[in-house]
Parts: sequence; structure tokens; C-alpha cells
Amino acid sequence: MQPDTWHIIFHALSMLVQPEHLLVLVCGVLVGLAFGCIPGLGGVAGLAILIPFTYQMDSVSAFALLLGMAAVSTSSDMIPAVLFGVPGTIGSAAVVLDGHAMARKGEAGRAFGAGFMSALLGGVIGAIILALSVPILRPVMLAIGAPELLMFSVFGLSMVATLSGKAPLKGLAAAGIGLMLSMVGTGMQTGVSRWTFDWLYLFDGLPMVPVTLGLFAIPELADLAIRRQKISGSDGGEITLSSQWQGCADVLEHWWLMVKCSVIGTVLGAIPGIGSAVIDWIVYGYAVRTERKAENFGSGDVRGLIAPCSANNAKEGGHLVPTIAFGVPAGTSMTLLLGAFLMHGLVPGPDMLTKHLDVTYSIMWSLTIAHILGAVLCILGSRWLAKLAEVPQAIVLPIILPVVFIAAFEGSRDMGDIYTLVFFGFVGWVMKRLDWPRPPMVLGFVIGKIFERYLYISSELYGASWIMRPVVLVLLTLILWALYRPMQQIIKQVWHEFAHLSVASLRFGIKPAIGLLVLVISIVALITSSHWPVQEQLVGRAACYTVLISAALNLISEIFGADTVKSSSEHHPHQEKLPPAVFRSRAISYFAWLCVLVLLVLTIGFVPAVAAFVFLYMVVCYKVPSWKAAGFAAATVLFCYVVFDRGLSVPWPQALLGDWWPSLRSATALL
Repeated sequence: MQPDTWHIIFHALSMLVQPEHLLVLVCGVLVGLAFGCIPGLGGVAGLAILIPFTYQMDSVSAFALLLGMAAVSTSSDMIPAVLFGVPGTIGSAAVVLDGHAMARKGEAGRAFGAGFMSALLGGVIGAIILALSVPILRPVMLAIGAPELLMFSVFGLSMVATLSGKAPLKGLAAAGIGLMLSMVGTGMQTGVSRWTFDWLYLFDGLPMVPVTLGLFAIPELADLAIRRQKISGSDGGEITLSSQWQGCADVLEHWWLMVKCSVIGTVLGAIPGIGSAVIDWIVYGYAVRTERKAENFGSGDVRGLIAPCSANNAKEGGHLVPTIAFGVPAGTSMTLLLGAFLMHGLVPGPDMLTKHLDVTYSIMWSLTIAHILGAVLCILGSRWLAKLAEVPQAIVLPIILPVVFIAAFEGSRDMGDIYTLVFFGFVGWVMKRLDWPRPPMVLGFVIGKIFERYLYISSELYGASWIMRPVVLVLLTLILWALYRPMQQIIKQVWHEFAHLSVASLRFGIKPAIGLLVLVISIVALITSSHWPVQEQLVGRAACYTVLISAALNLISEIFGADTVKSSSEHHPHQEKLPPAVFRSRAISYFAWLCVLVLLVLTIGFVPAVAAFVFLYMVVCYKVPSWKAAGFAAATVLFCYVVFDRGLSVPWPQALLGDWWPSLRSATALL
């Protein structure tokens, strides 16, 4: 760097550490921590709320507030992911796998320490890479077109084999189902309806939020309801400050993994179209692919927390690269930030790298300091946050469930979001119980639309020659490298299973039945997609054949072969203690209560339904005294009303009660 550049860098720092600017940054950090803790909110909602408050601020204060909030919301969203198995945002879904498993083992403090330290160091690395990349932004970004973005999505899909664990055939089938789900909606090329069943809600496709919350949050909460124990289990152990520092030490021990994942997160974050929901799974898959003893991932391995947490925070620095250099937002939050740039008279592009370079570096300093402040505050407070894992689930479950429902409703603010949440919640619970890996399904669902879009654009612009572009060839080589060992392992395992098939080992049960159901679904999907235009069939039918072949091989293996994968009850020994009848009755009760909540929302409205549900669930299921249940119900309703109704102005779905008494609807605006 030139001497005058160093002068500008330190001048930007001196501006930011002025008391008025630093106070604004701290306020942004505190708001971001609060938003990250609430499932379904996160940085996007926070930016939308805070931007109007920056109208009268100078540019340094404005971006200190906004980036302070956005930076740390990706740190605190791991709190509900670890404690309750509920992703705070879509980008923290991968954190659930090992983070919540650590909490169940009584290691919530260690999980917090590892997660927050990874977030701190990842965020700082992302900010440093952003600062160093300023002189070389333009040639790199100009080399990326639709074909390159297509190959990045294929690279994401190549992680499917890695994320399938010990059930490779089930993982491939689940990924194919995810791709099929991403095809639901109106075709982007011809406008034909694909698997919408004439339901208007599906015309725009399935929203990501209720699908992801259904697959991950509802099954984890189901386990709480069935076990009737604290989150950390009956032998969770005392949570101490030393356990949190143990998590920090884990990050330092695996520092190279943290650095690699931070760099990958930053690079992927700089690519428009590769969103948060893709990045954490790619990085998690990379960690499983490259680390030793990868079989421990998914059962409480701290490395499974370090990888996505470091990448999630590092990607914020990457997101700013195309936003600042070209005015091309790399994600939804950056779209809002771009509006804030223009509102303050800053036009992204050459001016941000020359005339307004001091503002650019103040943004980088804001990002760095916010990550440090956020991580320090989280580590200092995690000793008390971790104690939430010891709260009886008679209190936690009735309160968290309505919040998850409201978070799912934020998907497209349609009652279909609630139906989608419950449906995929049941699907996710069945998958978890029967050892069908859920991450491949989510990855296929998230990447499907991206893959289809860029495949169409690449083919239209370049024909078949797009595959010969230099960057595409490099990415293709990386994809083949990433696939080689996992596919080799899959082939060896499938060959071993089929070599030992025996009629004598014939067995039938729920597992083969579910495999047969998946097989039938793929056949029906193939038949119903046969009338689509040819250009709309490519991805959808490829997904169907993937499911068909994988499910058929898996079905043969489960009927004739040895069951080599441990059941969910073997992974969680405490569930073995429950008699089958008790387990079934509690599971049925849990999903029945979910249906009760849906009926209450339809009948009396969302906010009154929250009050009624919390009260009834506590009193009926857990025999909580009425006065105490009423207090928790009132507190939950007040929180939902202040945050979602007053703060976010959520347009609640119209209830039957409002249809019966229109005057009541006009008076409350909640029905």
C-alpha cells in the first residue's frame, strides 16, 4: 500500500473511535445481539428497522450503527441454535448439528465459547481480506459471470455426498428431493406451473424459512417434548466460566480449520447469488471432507461448530466487496445497505475506492470493531445464556414454539407458511428418527433455484461453450477433487452391502416402508412432470431420477441387507429408557398440540392464539399452576406484540373471529 493509503486507514480509525461514533457503534452491536437471539429476525429485519434512524446521521455514524448491528447478528443467532436446536437465521442451520448436540451433552458453555471465538476471529479475517482486496477488486469481479456462478452452485451440490454421513444412498435421495422441492412454483423460462397443485401459495415456490425451520427446529423441539428433560439432559453438569474458555481453547487448537473456513466464507460471500444458506453448508461439508475422524461430526464435535461460525461472520466482509466496488449486492442485507449508501449520497463504484476511501475504510473498521465487541459481550454473557439450557422444558417449549411459528410466518406472511412449517416439521422428525440425513435435502432445496437460473442464462448466452471458460475449468477440477473420495467411499459401501445381500436376512418394517414411499413419490413426480416444456424439465427430472435410483438401491439394501447405520435411539441413549407406548403417546401429543396451535391461529388470530396456547400447553401437559402459566402467557404475548406487531408491523392473517365480529377486527387490528 502507498503511504497516503495508510494515512487514510488510520484517519478512518481515528474518526470511528470518537466518543459519539463509538457510542453509536455500541448501540448497533447491542441491537444486533438482541435481533440475533430471536428466531426469524436477524440482520435483514434489523437493517430494515434501523435505516430510517440514520437519516439525520453523518455517514460514519450511520454505517457504524448499521454494520454494528448486521455484523453481530450472525454471532448471536447461534444462541437459539445451540440451546434449542432452532436456527436463529437460515445461515445458522448447520450450527444446529453439532452445537445443539453439545448442549444436550451438557457442553453448552463450551459450545458458546467456541462459537463466539470463531465468530470473532472469522469476522476479523473477513474484514482484513476486504481491506486487502480493495486494489484488486475490479478484475476479479469482472471475471465472474453466469457460467462461473453456475459452477459455484455445482460445487455446493458436490458437498451432498459429504453431508450424507453413514447413509450415502439416503443422502443422495434426500438431496434429490430437495432439488425437486426447489422446482415447485412457476417455471422461470416458460411460466408453466410445476407441482403447485393449483395452490396459489406455491406459485412463487416454497419459502426457505418455514422449510428450514420445519426440518431442523420442530424435530429438536419434539425431542424436548418426548424426553421431558432439560435441554442439557439430567446429567448435564455444571456450566462454568472454565467450560467457555475451553471452547475458546478449542478454536486456538483448530486454528487452521478456522482460518481456512473464514477465507472460504469471505470468498463465497463476495459472490452475488451465493447466499448465507449455502455458505454454511459448503463450509461444513468442507470441514467434514478434510478433517480427520470426520465420523464424529453431527454428534457434538466442536469442529462442526467452528467451521460454520467462522465462515458465517467472515462472509460479512465478503458481502461488502461487490457492494462497495460495483454496487452489486451479494445478499438481501447488502441490498438494504446499498439503499443506505445512496441515501447518504455515496455511489458504490470507483468513488468509494478513491474520493470516499476514508468512508470505505471506516466501514471496514466498523465491521472489525463490531465483531470484537459482539464476541466479547457474548462470551461475558454466555455463562448466563448457557443456563437457559437448564430451564425446565415445561417453560421453554410452550414459549419457543409460538415464536418459531411467527418466525416461519415471516417467510412470505401467508398462512401457507404455517402449514409448510408443520408438514416439514413432521417430515424432519421422521427423517431424524429413521436416519435420513436432513442437510442434503436443505442443500438441494437452497441451491436448486440458483443452479437452474444460471444454467439457463449460461446456455442462452454461451451455448455449450460456457464449459470451456478458464475459471469454469478450474472450478470443475475442484468439484471433481471434492467428489473423488466421498464417491469412492459410497461406491465401496454400496458394493459391500450388495455383495452380502441375502434372502435369509429379509426384513420389513417402517424403514423399508418409508424407502418405498420415497420411491413412489419419485415415480409420481416423473409422471406429473412429463407435460412440462422441455426446457423446464431438465433439472426437475434429473432430480427425480436421482431420487428414483438412490431410493431403489437403498430399499433393496434395507430389505435384504444388514442395517449398518445406528438408529436415532442408539445415538441418544436416554430415549431408549422410554417404553415404546410412552414414546408414541408423547410424540402424538406433541404434533397434536402443533395442530391445536394452527387451529387457534385460524380461529382467534395469531396473537390471542399465542396466549391461549402457552397457557393451555403449560397447564394441560405439565400441570403448571394456572397463575404461573397465565404470567408466562402474558409475557410471551407482550413480547410478540411489541417486537412483531409494533416493531415489524407484521400483517397478521385474518381469523374467523374477525369475520364473525368485524368491529372487533377493526378495533384490535390483530384478527
